[in-house]
Amino acid sequence: MNIKIPSSPPRRSASAFSADYSTWFLLLVVFLTIVGVVSFTTYRLGHANAAKQSSQMASEWQAQLEQQKKELARLKQAAQDNADVLAKRLGQMQAQVIRLEALGQRLVKMAHLDSGEFDFENPPAQGGPLSMESQSALDTPALLAALDRLARQLDDRGNQLQVLGGVLMNRSLQAEVRPEGRPIIQGWLSSRYGMRTDPFSGRQDFHAGIDFAGREGSAVIATAAGVVTWAGTRAGYGKLVEISHGGGYATRYGHNRKILVKIGETVKKGQIIGEMGSTGRSTGPHVHFEVLINGRTVNPGKYIRAAR
Repeated sequence: MNIKIPSSPPRRSASAFSADYSTWFLLLVVFLTIVGVVSFTTYRLGHANAAKQSSQMASEWQAQLEQQKKELARLKQAAQDNADVLAKRLGQMQAQVIRLEALGQRLVKMAHLDSGEFDFENPPAQGGPLSMESQSALDTPALLAALDRLARQLDDRGNQLQVLGGVLMNRSLQAEVRPEGRPIIQGWLSSRYGMRTDPFSGRQDFHAGIDFAGREGSAVIATAAGVVTWAGTRAGYGKLVEISHGGGYATRYGHNRKILVKIGETVKKGQIIGEMGSTGRSTGPHVHFEVLINGRTVNPGKYIRAAR
């Protein structure tokens, strides 16, 4: 009986093993290369996407920043416009206050009021405890509306004061141009207005004025403001001054020794216009005083008494 002993498998040669190793190594290299390429490509794509997103975000932020800049510029312009309006309103109100102060000061002087009681140069004295209630600040439109109301009130008060000033001024002018008081500083009444015995003829005659006797050369004064319409010699009056006061009023001052004014000259009430004398038809130093209304003589007595 023949027993076959199996033979051992054939051994692979070293060259074959080396070839297999090289194949696996090559496959590994290829795999790693593919993995690296994929990873790098993914990284590049991710980086590019991130850069794109960052650029987009930066653009959005830039747009928002530009919008905020525009809004800030608009707010600044609105604030400047409001400031200009407030400054204009303030200037108008200051001008109104100055005008009212000037009117007030003039009225105080014209009415002979106490300047301490009616002080238009300093702000009014005010005071009082602080209120505990909270006061909300006015917004710009409400503030402008309040300034408008105050400006209208100032205009209204200014117009009223101006009208009042005009009335007082007219009264003052009327008082200045209306004859009042005696035409002398020193002297006495020597002959009245009306019928009297003429000192030269001894007959009853009408005396158209009032005579005031005094020391020769003493002052003769205007009883009202006006314009000199005559300054020279006239029959019967001697050296005569005649003044027109407006409103139909005129006064005459006769028998002066010397005339101190000229025709066309403006005189004030109480101004010295001549020196008492005895020129013309006269028996001694005196001033013949007449008051005329619309060219007709009236009794000067009531104008003299009005000054008392």
